[in-house]
Amino acid sequence: MSDYDDGPLEGDIYEAAKVPVPHDVQDAIRTLIRWSGDDPTREGLIDTPKRVARAWLEYCSGYGEDPAHHLSRTFKEVGGYDELVLLKDIPFQSHCEHHMAPITGKASIAYMPNKRVVGISKLARVLNGFSRRLQIQERLTAQVAQCIWEHLHPHGVAVVIEAQHGCMTARGVRTPGVGMTTSRLLGCFLDDHRSRAEVLKLMGY
Repeated sequence: MSDYDDGPLEGDIYEAAKVPVPHDVQDAIRTLIRWSGDDPTREGLIDTPKRVARAWLEYCSGYGEDPAHHLSRTFKEVGGYDELVLLKDIPFQSHCEHHMAPITGKASIAYMPNKRVVGISKLARVLNGFSRRLQIQERLTAQVAQCIWEHLHPHGVAVVIEAQHGCMTARGVRTPGVGMTTSRLLGCFLDDHRSRAEVLKLMGY
């Protein structure tokens, strides 16, 4: 018997809805359902193992990409612009590596260009590339900032992330509405208090 119960993959390999799900993955999810107290063979749960497995392929799609790739194309014809570039309140979702519970929040990403700029959508793509992995917020913040710092070579980078964690709001201490804020400042935003004050003010802090 095949390890898969679906036909061959068609079209884009990253379309999770078409990805065959190995039987051992489905069995693991059925075991979790059974251990949680439900019956994985009842009507409403029959197809749940495949749906959960494919959902997790989407949640963790960041493992299949290099976020730095989004910064490979830059532009130098910017009309002499050399001031702050800021993308505010970028929504994202991740999952914590401790309980695999959702992390939902927003990020503000800024950099001070050094002769070249990148398309603004690429900043959001860098965030998504790192957030679509099992994460902790502190590491996510550092990874986004470091990636931009190393591959754009700007004068400064600032990343601030605010998020709520399902592992805290839906279990354990159960305190909904509590947010966590993390930041990483590099270059001029770390060394120059005026640049730091400017970027944080524009971000709303």
